[in-house]
Amino acid sequence: NVDNNTVGWYQSCLLGSFQTVELIETFMNYQENIRRCVCIVYDPSRSSQGVLALKALKLTDSFMDLYRNNGLTGEKEKKLSWVDIFEEIPIKVSNSALVSAFMKELEPESPVSQCDFDRLKLSTAPFMERNLEFMIGCMDGLSSEQNKFQYYYRNLGRQQSQQQAWLQKRRQENMSRKAAGEEPLPEEDPSNPIFKPLPEPSRLEGYLVTNQISSYCNHINGVAGQSFNRLYLMKALQED
Repeated sequence: NVDNNTVGWYQSCLLGSFQTVELIETFMNYQENIRRCVCIVYDPSRSSQGVLALKALKLTDSFMDLYRNNGLTGEKEKKLSWVDIFEEIPIKVSNSALVSAFMKELEPESPVSQCDFDRLKLSTAPFMERNLEFMIGCMDGLSSEQNKFQYYYRNLGRQQSQQQAWLQKRRQENMSRKAAGEEPLPEEDPSNPIFKPLPEPSRLEGYLVTNQISSYCNHINGVAGQSFNRLYLMKALQED
């Protein structure tokens, strides 16, 4: 019974743009009931380029441990890289003998179909343009994430300077109190705003954007390689 043996969910995407915070949250929600949760991602835009664009993904154990413990900040994530979020599971698509026989009956009598000619199209400009457009958007997003951390570290440095100045003043005051025979004051004051910890922004969004940029680069490299093969083929045909 399929309803009683759920292993994950399926979703489609455009040009491989599936690496989002919402996907991570969905994974973690499924993970509460399904220990080995898997997401099947299908990209119709890449399939139109002659690629079976199916991916089976799951989150790595190291990433899930950090995510559950809110450890995607500072020291805790030193051993985690942007490539350590997702783990891709190999997919093998197979048909039964009956389905294969049925598909054979549906094949046209002509040995060459329009799909065969479509594979020889030399123009890849629309696909490349969309990939570059999406990649530029990701670069802007990555720049915004870096600005967040620059702002955080500027504030952190300012706060540490204020804490050192306050501590130096308090120590001088305690020296005077000791000389007067009075009890020294504590060197920390939790009620003082300068001792309130600053919330560090999560690095998850930056990791996902970096991962997405890598995917777009791989798409462009793959399409460019196929285009060169077609150009060499056309050159050989013209020479003949």
